[in-house]
Amino acid sequence: EKVELYWKQVVEHIAGLEMKIGKVNHVFHESVLSAGDEGLNFLEKASPESCRIAREKCRNGATLEVIEDKTLVEESMDWERFVMLGFMSEKVARLVTDSYLEAYKNRYDYISRKLSETLKEGEAALFFIREGHRVQFPKDIEVFSVAPPVLNELHRWLRDRQAKQEEEQKETGESN
Repeated sequence: EKVELYWKQVVEHIAGLEMKIGKVNHVFHESVLSAGDEGLNFLEKASPESCRIAREKCRNGATLEVIEDKTLVEESMDWERFVMLGFMSEKVARLVTDSYLEAYKNRYDYISRKLSETLKEGEAALFFIREGHRVQFPKDIEVFSVAPPVLNELHRWLRDRQAKQEEEQKETGESN
């Protein structure tokens, strides 16, 4: 129910911003590699809730745009998988981490350039991207982050859940 409330609050926050700054002209979503209906069909499977919002904006005249480069997305995701595996060797850890950071830097630089090329003066866009991203938005773009109040509760729930799982693993490890 917290996730449902989160998306409800996202929709409300976006509606409030649109009343102040104007309707959304473009929709961007990280990891979407096709524009228009093809991109929305991918998004329906990958993130149904953000797809619902994107579809509504597209029905009201916005365009789903490609903000990513397929090669950069795949490279950064592959390096991320390696990072999550963990390492025994410090040398390999450093090599993979450096490659991971470089891939994400290139990806985020590409996104920044695409934003700058696509958005015209006076246009508004909706951009779905993960927390902690490092996109440097062009200086002439005003950015409003949507972080509903329930987000803090979701973070707390995830931290508590992870702590509980770690405690259970620790107890299971000690009893073996």
